Amino acid sequence: MKRVYIYKSFGRFWHWAQAFLIIFLILTGFEIHGSYTFFGFENAVHYHTNAAYAYIILIIFTIFWHFATGEWVQYVPTLTNLKKQAEYYLFGIFRNAPHPTRKTLLSKLNPLQRLVYLGLKIILIPLMVFSGLLYLLYRFPQGDKINSIKICCLSTLGYIHTIGAFLLIAFLIAHLYLITTGHTIFSNLNAMITGYEEIDDDKDEDVTIIDKEKAHEN
Repeated sequence: MKRVYIYKSFGRFWHWAQAFLIIFLILTGFEIHGSYTFFGFENAVHYHTNAAYAYIILIIFTIFWHFATGEWVQYVPTLTNLKKQAEYYLFGIFRNAPHPTRKTLLSKLNPLQRLVYLGLKIILIPLMVFSGLLYLLYRFPQGDKINSIKICCLSTLGYIHTIGAFLLIAFLIAHLYLITTGHTIFSNLNAMITGYEEIDDDKDEDVTIIDKEKAHEN
């Protein structure tokens, strides 16, 4: 085991900012639906809208960061060990079986994580963003009147946005559980706070890259 600097500073900032914004959007969104009252309807709408715009800005910066640093390759899907990884989460983890994949600086995500995170990035999150924007901006001022985008099924759009919210909640629950399955209960959480994690790493190439990354950030 080696303690290596595996999560970069912007990656950690993006992770926690995204987590806060998604949770806040879920809370305000369900209040807008009338599930409960906390902020008040008008405030909930105002907060939800501003948080959505903040999240879109974060997405733009994150897309640039992924391509500028090459981190996008972490999400390229692979079928290698995919079945073994699924079996590990379903059965092996409860039998203290060894993890079927080895995390390195160059491959931080296991095959199942790659598929799930890629689905979030190219399907679920874009679906939430565009359905939310259409629902928010389908009526807009133009001159002295109010025009609207020709959307035939506005209620269907709302249902799609709500289903997406439930899928995000399911992901958050699974994510919170899986972060406790590291070497210790809090090891994965500490890694996302400090950037350092203990991983099986015997490649000189990875160590060299780690040193370069640390020197670059300093």
